Amino acid sequence: MKHHIKNGHLIDPHNQIDAKKDLFIAAGKIVGVGRPPADFQANKVIDATGLVVAPGLIDLCARLREPGYEHKATLASEMTAAIAGGVTSLVCPPDTDPVLDEPGLVEMLKFRARSLNQAHVYPLGALTIALKGHTLTEMAQLTQAGCIGFSQADIPIADTQVLLRAMQYATTLGYTIWLRPQDAWLGRNGIAASGPIATRMGLPGIPIITETIALHIIFELMRSTGARIHVCRLSSAAGIHLIKQAKEEGLKISCDVGIHHVHLSDTDLGYFDPQMRMAPPLRSQRDRDAIRTGLADGTIDAICSDHTPVDDDEKLLPFAQASVGATGLELLLPLTLKWAYEQQQSLSLALSKVTATPAAILGLLNNKQAGQLAIGSTADICLFDPKEHWVLNAHTLRSQGKNSPFLGRDLQGVVKKTLVGGHIAYESN
Repeated sequence: MKHHIKNGHLIDPHNQIDAKKDLFIAAGKIVGVGRPPADFQANKVIDATGLVVAPGLIDLCARLREPGYEHKATLASEMTAAIAGGVTSLVCPPDTDPVLDEPGLVEMLKFRARSLNQAHVYPLGALTIALKGHTLTEMAQLTQAGCIGFSQADIPIADTQVLLRAMQYATTLGYTIWLRPQDAWLGRNGIAASGPIATRMGLPGIPIITETIALHIIFELMRSTGARIHVCRLSSAAGIHLIKQAKEEGLKISCDVGIHHVHLSDTDLGYFDPQMRMAPPLRSQRDRDAIRTGLADGTIDAICSDHTPVDDDEKLLPFAQASVGATGLELLLPLTLKWAYEQQQSLSLALSKVTATPAAILGLLNNKQAGQLAIGSTADICLFDPKEHWVLNAHTLRSQGKNSPFLGRDLQGVVKKTLVGGHIAYESN
């Protein structure tokens, strides 16, 4: 199938394109930018007047809930949500049931995802068996099955000897370890970020040193092993400062932040609103502002949705008992645009945080598998109207998880079409 996307505003951060250009697609690849190749005859012409034509979004953390949690969401529902949000590639953590610690489970997930013919799924393998933090998994076998890295999801490793051995092994084989920085003991019974608001609400606190102590340990082990680490979902100004220092030192480190933490702080907890219960917790406005600045200056590499669909019943509980997390796949684009508009940042910079930089972290950029629109690249493309407004409500979400801190809010940026591998996977009504 040959497509001609005409009259669109092409934004490709990796190749520094920000101009009105046509795009030409054949056999699932981009074959022309600005001008068609010789003898090109399109089967379908897509008029993108008034739309931005960008690389498909890449989400570094989206829980698909299969296998094991189909009552919360299904692979089919969340993949539908992904392409409706312009997400063409996503990373899923290993905290399924059973845990992704065996090659057969990874192969099954990859097969199920391919059969849906929608977004590309890149699983993270469990770093330790059953995520218990004791015995390392067979990383080589899991990589052969399709894992792009290894993670403990939201379960920290208490035994630093195990973490040291994991880094040594991963370094030897060239693998990346994905870690959410959290001390195994500090704040383990916490509910909200430590501070005046948690104290006033009578909620057990999770201090910032939970994040910073974990980062110090990670950095020391990196210095010893030379490991490549991706830090997941930073939440504090102090943590961002440490990441900046580590990068200046030359450690092989990258990091991301959850989209909800870009906009929300602990003041949004209101009267114990369970929609605001997150992991890591929403921190102070100072921390939120540091996240916004860190994105602008490049300290924070990427934005992820931290998509965590949960049952309605699990949110209709008192704050301390409600499940953590919120839906995010369909909100990644509009909330990223919201940050750009509010901070007066360019669309190109904003899109780089959800396209080119995540692709580089995954090792997909240089081989043109994702994250750019150069000739020869896989034709994963998002067409969206950056000006159109819409109101978020449960009925507009394709995800089976209907919970979001942004329910009822006006958002800007609507996906009109999503192409995956050159075929139109989603079209808005």
